[in-house]
Amino acid sequence: MDRLCRCLGAPAHSFLIDVQMKRLNILVACEESQAETYQFRLLGHRAFSCDIKPCRKGGHPEWHIQGDVSPYLGGLSEFKTLDGKKHRLRKWDLIIAHPPCTYLCKVSSVHMVHDGRLNEERFRKMLEARSFFFKCLNAQADYVAVENPLPMSRARLPKPSCFVQPSWFGHKYTKKTLYWLKNLPPIMAGASYPNPKEFVRSSRGIYRSRTFEGVARALAGQWSKFILDDLQIHNAAE
Repeated sequence: MDRLCRCLGAPAHSFLIDVQMKRLNILVACEESQAETYQFRLLGHRAFSCDIKPCRKGGHPEWHIQGDVSPYLGGLSEFKTLDGKKHRLRKWDLIIAHPPCTYLCKVSSVHMVHDGRLNEERFRKMLEARSFFFKCLNAQADYVAVENPLPMSRARLPKPSCFVQPSWFGHKYTKKTLYWLKNLPPIMAGASYPNPKEFVRSSRGIYRSRTFEGVARALAGQWSKFILDDLQIHNAAE
């Protein structure tokens, strides 16, 4: 916590006081690993993950909503977690979304054309993925973050707000991850790892798509403080 607060330019005790002022309602969409949800929970917030899959083995079903995330992106804040408990929140303060990138990312563009002809099925799936991406980006919350890798030009996604590398937060890998942000600042780097290797060549599938712990810890700490400070300024002005 001390190192994270130094990174934010604030002493640890003041950061803890700020966090304890208000518990934010946070939805992490398309997350079964609960990597980010867990970090926000450590800070005392009401954070919930949502995915069509159950949370990973050893996770927290009491923090997980299994099902289609679309209604919650649209503002619905009544739900039941995997442990069977019903919840009713006033609204979502922050929504972080990880829409599927299989048909959007640049590395998959090589499959879009075969023998000089457009793969119509894959193009249709790209359009569906693009539509869901924008649904995430336009989620009904005051603060929104959407994460994805570098997209193919054919997807015509807007310019991202920032990008991060796991190596900026002490991990030995690089995996360029882009963020599209609404009312949020870019994530500031922490302690870098020297001579990292490329993670995309080291793993595949669901494991590769999970947020690195250092990145999750940094975004939870930095965005929590920013939102709490922002809310305090707005409340003081009213």
